[in-house]
Amino acid sequence: MTSDPIADMLTRVRNAIQARHPKVDVPASKLKTEIARILKEEGYIANYKVAEEGVKKVIKIYLKYATDNSPVITAIQRVSRPGCRNYTGKNDIPRVQGGLGITILTTPRGVMTGRVARKEGVGGEVLCKVW
Repeated sequence: MTSDPIADMLTRVRNAIQARHPKVDVPASKLKTEIARILKEEGYIANYKVAEEGVKKVIKIYLKYATDNSPVITAIQRVSRPGCRNYTGKNDIPRVQGGLGITILTTPRGVMTGRVARKEGVGGEVLCKVW
């Protein structure tokens, strides 16, 4: 049992990208499914699918590579951790790589990117940064 399942998911994706795997399996949860949805909408992964393997649900994340076999995700970094939560207001949402990356937040209105949260005028917990 891991104490930080989000960090576990991000680490699995990071390791699969370094090893050039086409897909990675992650134990499913609603929050992890929402993170995968955002990564797909923003174009960082090719696809994702929630599947049942016996009793447990698994998210199959299909990774995306450029034509020269370089990964689309350069880095994926956990910001808020169970030991040190990182909350931000609507005016202080961080920009990643000068706007080239995304920040994923969990807000009272659901999980969303920093750009959408800025537009809707809500703050929340900064889960991770992707670029």
